[in-house]
Amino acid sequence: MQSQSAEDTASILHAVLALGRRLRAERPPESVTLSALSILGTLNRLGPIPATRLAAEERLQPQSLTRIVATLEKAGLIVRTRSESDRREITIAITKPGEQVLTSDLRARHAWLEQAIASVLSERERRLLFAASEVMLKLAFHGSVKVEQTTRDFA
Repeated sequence: MQSQSAEDTASILHAVLALGRRLRAERPPESVTLSALSILGTLNRLGPIPATRLAAEERLQPQSLTRIVATLEKAGLIVRTRSESDRREITIAITKPGEQVLTSDLRARHAWLEQAIASVLSERERRLLFAASEVMLKLAFHGSVKVEQTTRDFA
């Protein structure tokens, strides 16, 4: 890798991490943990899925998933049901309150980002950012899901 390319990569990494930290700071104080929020987002996007698939989607060990799922279930944000065809399989689904928690969290960060974009960026910078978002999704989901699906799921 060339020196300039390494600097460019480092610059992108720094920018993405800094923006991620800033967006996390805009979360409502009463929101669930980021891991729990990620699980709610996955369930909202994919619908009810087996626990084993949820663990794979979230790249979590089953033990870690079990703890988070128990907390979410206790709060009424998800439900677990046994599969009729295979009683060993547990299917997990988001509930209406879970959808509301997810929506509230995303709404707060969306509002901050929308305001920041409007007040800080020029029209040219906005167009560049919006174009870059498609490319960033390709990178974010490289090797995990179909790229065509990512833009549809997050539009």
